[in-house]
Amino acid sequence: MTNYTLGAAFERSGIGLHSGITTTVRVLPAAAGAGRYFVRVDLPGTPVIPARVEAVSTTMLSTQLRAGNGETSVNSSDSEETVGTVEHLLAALAGSGVDHACIEIDGPEVPLLDGSALAWVKAIQEVGIVESERLQTSSPLSLLPSSMLVKEPIWVNQDDAFVAALPASMTRFTYGIDFENPAIGNQWHSWTPEQEHFAEAIAPARTFGLANQVDQLRDRGLIKGGSLENALVCGDHGWLNPPLRFSNEPVRHKLLDLVGDLSLLGKFPVAHFLAYKASHNLHIQLARLLARQIGAWDVSRQSSAVIGN
Repeated sequence: MTNYTLGAAFERSGIGLHSGITTTVRVLPAAAGAGRYFVRVDLPGTPVIPARVEAVSTTMLSTQLRAGNGETSVNSSDSEETVGTVEHLLAALAGSGVDHACIEIDGPEVPLLDGSALAWVKAIQEVGIVESERLQTSSPLSLLPSSMLVKEPIWVNQDDAFVAALPASMTRFTYGIDFENPAIGNQWHSWTPEQEHFAEAIAPARTFGLANQVDQLRDRGLIKGGSLENALVCGDHGWLNPPLRFSNEPVRHKLLDLVGDLSLLGKFPVAHFLAYKASHNLHIQLARLLARQIGAWDVSRQSSAVIGN
């Protein structure tokens, strides 16, 4: 299977949603087998953080990765070797067909930019994508399954929220949300990569929040970098910063988050991913189940797998 990387490097800077810290990200081409991975260039030893599901350390309103094994490390909260809010950039890379990329960052959180993946996609389009050159030696990061086929349904739920991977003839994502606020209400959206371009259908959708939750989240040390410039905010009487880019922009953004979280598998399995009122936590639980079933964490596993047999 042909693998792709960037035609050249690009750089973007901005403020992190939760940390409020301004960082610069430089995304560079990488050889086939390298995968997508972060490098904390501001830390001693420039630690490498693979963009893989086993590196996930926290999922509180975003997805954070940590060097080593994020899921099982006892001291993950004390480690500086992390990178947060990775989902939009990773969705842009995966949605644009970039299999391998080195992402250098000089701080703890990926910039939010305008709250969507659009600026990342435009940067990728500017430099283009090319076929990756193969690594001469094997890499511990080069664990990208090339063909994964879901044969049996896999579900993760919490109360009435759920996310599932269902057997399908092609990869498809469907998402639903349901808010009491009438400006959002009940929304659904479905995206099939083979039929619609990510850049047009999903990437422009911005992150969103409720005005009555802003103070509570900031009291918890979150959304320090959030503003009306980088997030849609909905009040009791409607959106505070219209217009929306799509009539159902909120649910499209949730689908964007799901794409970014499932990109931590390397390649998207052939499945219909169905989610309702889900969260980063549920997304990652599903990704971990898929990874374990296909043996994606096992260096000795084969390059293709059938899931559910």
